[in-house]
Amino acid sequence: MAAENHTLFTDFIFLGISARKDVQQGLFVLFLLVYGITVIANLGMILLIKVDTRLHTPMYYFLSNLSFCDVCYSSTVSPKMLADFLSEPKKILYNICAIQMYFFGAFGDVECLLLAVMAYDRYVAICNPLLYTIAMSGGICTQLVAGAYIVGLVDSAIHTCCTFRLSFCKSNVINHFFCDIPPLLALSCSDTSINEIVIFIFSSCIVGCSIVTVLLSYGYIITTILRMNSAEGRRKAFSTCASHLTAVAIFHGTLLFMYFRPSSSYSMDTDKMASVFYTVVIPMLNPLIYSLRNKDVIGALKKTMNTKLCSG
Repeated sequence: MAAENHTLFTDFIFLGISARKDVQQGLFVLFLLVYGITVIANLGMILLIKVDTRLHTPMYYFLSNLSFCDVCYSSTVSPKMLADFLSEPKKILYNICAIQMYFFGAFGDVECLLLAVMAYDRYVAICNPLLYTIAMSGGICTQLVAGAYIVGLVDSAIHTCCTFRLSFCKSNVINHFFCDIPPLLALSCSDTSINEIVIFIFSSCIVGCSIVTVLLSYGYIITTILRMNSAEGRRKAFSTCASHLTAVAIFHGTLLFMYFRPSSSYSMDTDKMASVFYTVVIPMLNPLIYSLRNKDVIGALKKTMNTKLCSG
């Protein structure tokens, strides 16, 4: 790692997703729609959980935090990406690039940990229902969420500081559409081996703990469900977990593909396509997954809409 930063540039230039003007205009419309749905769906989920007392449970408390995280996570990338579709060159100031990387990494970590917390919540609810109110009390839920945010903020600070201590003297052109760690490491003229080790160790701890928690929780959950005598009980238990399992599989599958490969195997053009899914599509899918497959959410939405119509 360089002892001193010898960066010669005050800004970076993104190559973006595509260089073709006609493609960029089409992508602008598409991603504006996706970002709009993301913000409306996630804020709608937060508001619905807040106003409907039937949803004042630990599971929906965690879900509201996941929705908040998705809005913030998407908003660190999407507005700048949308603006870049309509501008040339696609510049970002050096310090703004660092800020974007920091918040993107922080909310990514928080989402990863929240998915683990939600898996643990389902484990307690299904496997130890008599202890649920004690094990998932309001204080414990708050501590779990606060812990996820603290870990995410600290971990992202470490990665951002390590990345921006490097020297960038080859070029200021980033073959990407936002400030992520792999494309910046590829751009650096410093030795990045320590950075790669730090990324592997810290990311492995966070992602590894999240995946292990999910696997163990659902291992016990599936065993408990299969022991149930009631077919209706098994169906309801599986239905409760299906949405979360879907969200976990999509998130962690993309995460493992993006960040847990040797640096020699990175292909920026391929990774940009994966990053679009990771940064733009997943935050939109989460509220849709949890709402479309959840009778409580659908019921609360219908009740709220009926109340509004009647009052109107």
